[in-house]
Amino acid sequence: MRDISEELAARIESGAATLCHAWVLRRADGEAMGFTDHDRDLTLEGVVCRAGSGWTAGAGEVEAGLTAGGLSASGVLDDEAITEADIAAGLYDGTRVELWRGDWARPELAVRLWAGTLARIRRENGAFVADLDGPMAALERVVGRTYGRTCDAVLGDGRCRLSAAAVAGRGCDKRWATCAGMFGNGVNFQGFPDIPGDDFLMARPAGSGRNDGGSRR
Repeated sequence: MRDISEELAARIESGAATLCHAWVLRRADGEAMGFTDHDRDLTLEGVVCRAGSGWTAGAGEVEAGLTAGGLSASGVLDDEAITEADIAAGLYDGTRVELWRGDWARPELAVRLWAGTLARIRRENGAFVADLDGPMAALERVVGRTYGRTCDAVLGDGRCRLSAAAVAGRGCDKRWATCAGMFGNGVNFQGFPDIPGDDFLMARPAGSGRNDGGSRR
């Protein structure tokens, strides 16, 4: 729950002309910068938020519970703020972004509305659009490998280990039968063909056939 002072709440309620939004960016390399949609600079959390930066809030999505939520912001690329060279170099990957609401005349009254991580930033006609992930987005991120029956290697890559000549003009459907039968590369298969699936849950004892505890393959 946001802790909004009574004075700031009263200013917001009255629609004071000095109210503004501000964004504070903290990159992984320690660089911090700020932007505001007001017509004058202000200092927030020790960071000077530049006016006239062109930063504007875009579409936002904030939901209760464990959903990720997200926000977008846009602005103009210039050499004094965010440059195309820095974006291309990945300096903004994983940048922490905070959105504040405050009063330019009394910056100490500001309240943080939202905080997240810069997920993607793209160039559009000399400007940028930044997509921001909410704090719960980390819970949706896949870490490590996903276990499944099909292979998760790319045909011919370092994990597949087939030569370019062996895969020329051929495709792979990622199944064990294809890897072992068509390519003879079962030893490098990067899936788990015997992992239980829906068919295992529906299986029932067999009344005939081989029942010696051997491989089901």
